[in-house]
Amino acid sequence: MRMPLVSAFSNSGGTTLSRNALILQLVHGGIEAFSECVTDDKPSSTGEDNATALRVIKDSFAGRIRASPPSPGEFLAAVERFRGNQMAKAAVEMLLWDYATKVDGIPLDQALGGSKRYAEAGIAIGLGREGEVRAQVEAALERGYQRIKVKVDRKGAFKILAALRDGFPEVPLSADANACFELPKDLPALKRIDRFELQYLEQPLGFDDLRGHSRLAKEIATPICLDESVRSLETADMALEMRAASVINVKPGRVGGLTVAAEIVRLARAKGAHVWVGGLLETGVGRAFNVALASQTEVDLPGDTSPNDRYFERDLVKNPFKMRGGRVAPNRGDGIGVELDRGFFAGVTKKSWQLF
Repeated sequence: MRMPLVSAFSNSGGTTLSRNALILQLVHGGIEAFSECVTDDKPSSTGEDNATALRVIKDSFAGRIRASPPSPGEFLAAVERFRGNQMAKAAVEMLLWDYATKVDGIPLDQALGGSKRYAEAGIAIGLGREGEVRAQVEAALERGYQRIKVKVDRKGAFKILAALRDGFPEVPLSADANACFELPKDLPALKRIDRFELQYLEQPLGFDDLRGHSRLAKEIATPICLDESVRSLETADMALEMRAASVINVKPGRVGGLTVAAEIVRLARAKGAHVWVGGLLETGVGRAFNVALASQTEVDLPGDTSPNDRYFERDLVKNPFKMRGGRVAPNRGDGIGVELDRGFFAGVTKKSWQLF
């Protein structure tokens, strides 16, 4: 699918103009299930892209569900020997979650075990000029978002955070650096950020620099949140053991699916860390999985759970998420509960494959 964004979304790594999505559809025994692969046309934070994910799904994963769809856990066990490819695994695993919960006739958020029936909504605001960012923050607060997160880069982080703290002194504010800082040269700049009393600074250093994050956590008062560094249960455990972070951003589509994501949530909370659910510009299909996980009682911070219209003028689904009182409610139907807008779905489909 090619889904133009409402507006360009920028971070320290570049600017995104559209969501180029892989949507998976499974029809079996009269049940239709869907999921979304969070890859894009270019390599993502795990090194995967649409082409590599599609090849792995076609050549290595699809055959494992041809005769009869396995449970999500059975699928993960069957593909454990395939290293990496977390986003491709997640797409199939979540497809099987939607299928299994539709077979059982229950909503996905309830199947995960501890739904509070809502997710606290936060917003991520991309890089921009000071006036533009302030205007977006004001609009977000008027809509009722419970957490404001702004993208920052090395050049403008202090200036934009100073302006926002000056203009919104009581607002729960966090910043996402998308790995743009380096140690030791940026340590003085990172220490200056402490004065803004952020909820957390997300991924200040490189995705594989757990040692650097552990050192930084001892040098600054601002809590560190890890995002790109958390690619599996093992990396989450290592980060927490090293005290490289006290907040974890869990993205189901990046860590290998909902099963692993839920395990990371439980692990983080058991070790005293805070946790929230992020996203990767998913359509209404992929967003439904994120909202279901974000509604779990152990998720204790607002995440990037914006309503669909934050990113798309029109979505793939007829029942997009809406926000009320700073909260987004999971769909009530079986499985992910989406009502597909089939005409629009067909219109934005650029290419399709039948795998079996």
